[in-house]
Amino acid sequence: MKRIALALAAGLVFCTGSAAAQASWPAQPVKWIVPYPPGGSTDMLARLVSHKLGERLGQPVIVENKAGAGGNIGTDFAVKQPADGYTIVMGNIGPISINPALYPDLPYKPQRDLAPVTMLMSVPNLLVVNPALPVRSVQELIAYAKKSKAPLDYATPGAGTSLHLAGELFAASAGVRLTHVPYRGSAPGLNDTVAGHVPMMFDNMPSALQLVKAGKLRALAITSTARSPQLPDVPTMAEAGLPGYEIAGWFGVLAPAATPKPIIERLNKELLAVLAMPDVREQIGAMGGIISAEGPADFGRYIAAETDKWGALVSKAQIKLQ
Repeated sequence: MKRIALALAAGLVFCTGSAAAQASWPAQPVKWIVPYPPGGSTDMLARLVSHKLGERLGQPVIVENKAGAGGNIGTDFAVKQPADGYTIVMGNIGPISINPALYPDLPYKPQRDLAPVTMLMSVPNLLVVNPALPVRSVQELIAYAKKSKAPLDYATPGAGTSLHLAGELFAASAGVRLTHVPYRGSAPGLNDTVAGHVPMMFDNMPSALQLVKAGKLRALAITSTARSPQLPDVPTMAEAGLPGYEIAGWFGVLAPAATPKPIIERLNKELLAVLAMPDVREQIGAMGGIISAEGPADFGRYIAAETDKWGALVSKAQIKLQ
């Protein structure tokens, strides 16, 4: 009986201490892991939101870039951190919903190892080319690629990203040969496309938008089902002659799976408040993004549906990493 009483007392102390820790959260800065290098859409969004989130939490939210392996390295790092609310990760379609189908030895399982907090935004993707390439439309690009003796190179922010699949889907839909050139994030790929080292690139609109507006890249098509108000003259892939072609990126916040529910709920509440701020909405709109704030359960269901969708596409198209 004495042992039982001691065990119960110890358990009560632990629960009381845990509850107190949750009630006082956050008592120190929060790390926000971005599994890509600075300069891309994922990083841009995290830096836009992190400062205002920190103001609402009363503690700094510090963005840490941990890039590599299509977002897998940073995501796996976040998964392995203590589930105490002091680590969150920016998840997107690649490491959360696509990579489980592309990487047989993925060191984490997103739906098992991560707790959804909220979606932040969705974005269309762009097919852009170096202005020196003698094409001004998707159909001209297809004709150019078919005449080329060698496959055309196309850049993306990394293997296994939605942009990688966008290129593979384009090649299959258009009946052309393309060679994938993966980079460690958007910025280096865009730099090489602007410099003419690669002729074309698939990228998220927020990363490429200003280069298109500056005339350093030419946008041939948008991958969403509707044109963007940011680039109203750029047709959708369907309008450009590839019906049924539709790929959009998305970005959201997750935490290690065992993070206490009250902390997840607080994070969700504060992030939704940040997304409701007029200046944040204006900046996300200017990036070409669409705010998609929602609760943890809804975000979890969306992740499950996206994982099923992309797993089926990878299997059907027999897409494999080289």
